[in-house]
Amino acid sequence: MALGAVAVIALWWQDTASVRGLGGWLTGAGEILGLLAGYGVVVLVALMARLPPLERNIGSDTLARWHSMGGRYVVSIIVAHGLLIVWGYAVTAHTSVVSESATLLTQYPDVLMATVAGFLLLGVGIVSMRAARSRMRYETWYYLHFYTYLAIALAFSHQFADGASFVNSLAARTWWSAMYLTVAVLVLWYRVAVPLRAYRRHQFRVLGVRDEGPEVISVYIGGSWLAELGAEPGQFFRWRFLTRSLWWSSHPYSLSAAPGNDMLRITVKGQGDHSSALRSLRPGTRVIAEGPYGTFTVSRSGRGAVLLAGGVGITPLRAMFATLPGPVTLIYRASSARDIVFRDELDAIAAARGGTVHYVVGSRASLGGDPLSAAVLRSLVPGLSRQDVYVCGPAGMTSAAVTALAAAGVPRTHIHYESFEF
Repeated sequence: MALGAVAVIALWWQDTASVRGLGGWLTGAGEILGLLAGYGVVVLVALMARLPPLERNIGSDTLARWHSMGGRYVVSIIVAHGLLIVWGYAVTAHTSVVSESATLLTQYPDVLMATVAGFLLLGVGIVSMRAARSRMRYETWYYLHFYTYLAIALAFSHQFADGASFVNSLAARTWWSAMYLTVAVLVLWYRVAVPLRAYRRHQFRVLGVRDEGPEVISVYIGGSWLAELGAEPGQFFRWRFLTRSLWWSSHPYSLSAAPGNDMLRITVKGQGDHSSALRSLRPGTRVIAEGPYGTFTVSRSGRGAVLLAGGVGITPLRAMFATLPGPVTLIYRASSARDIVFRDELDAIAAARGGTVHYVVGSRASLGGDPLSAAVLRSLVPGLSRQDVYVCGPAGMTSAAVTALAAAGVPRTHIHYESFEF
């Protein structure tokens, strides 16, 4: 990504003979930011294209964080690009910014479309902010996010019509188009063609739904030749249930049991419209599954393992608890006893393999302090610093647990975690 940004700046440098005066400097800065914005949107789309090398080696949660952070930068760059170009042109033409804005919108090709695209991206950026997103339904945010593709399409022709680096360079236009086309093909292949091919091959279907606790259910999904998927405990799929109300979107849910050759299980807490609707799934419902994804998988280091779960973050750790080699300790943090999922299964697994389960239940006030502090963790797990630790739960709990583990002497390379949100 960094090399691509350097190449973009080199493209501007090569096609810019000289920069003179304040207007030239402002315009030049605007042109550089415009090129970086055009490159940046391609990078953002590529990060979410579900490319196997990225998904397997970096992880979906990390890619999502990069995408979110990069989106803020790209939207800021786009806004700065527009302001600097208008300001630079106004200084050069010895006119006002308002007058020059009107000239650009009415007399320059495709600038109006690019302006609409810029406002679309700004709007998507605003609704994607944590404060705004927490106040809207996931489904609403999901649909609004699709306007990003429309914005990219609207802005593309503007780059060739008005960009100084492209107007007189066929080679630059060719390579730039190839970059956009390559990413578009990758998105269509991995987000559309590959899932449809897997659906045809494996014939995923709902076998049944089971209540696991308050607002928590497990969905059993059958299919053919599922071992070919190569799924591992700790990984997740993106599931699209083909019912009238659910077919339009896919959601990520981790496997909550070791994958079999003819059945997979996911466990979901009803926290939104989509997850709540899964309770009404009927046996035989067809399913499109994308995956497996995620780098949150079992290490074969032989050091022993500690699993640290928070809330419904137990789902991938339940699958790992049954399959991890060597001694395993599970620490399950829950606000109340009724929030514990799989208690009977976890106790049975612990008894069968000689593992240990610690249920840390209650509020901080009732427990007399931080229930997952470094001192508490060391007391629960002798030799903690010599073992691999797997953490999965809400973002706040995961961050605090990772900090506590580091304070307890666990090397960062021994801490494996996945935040239970996207």
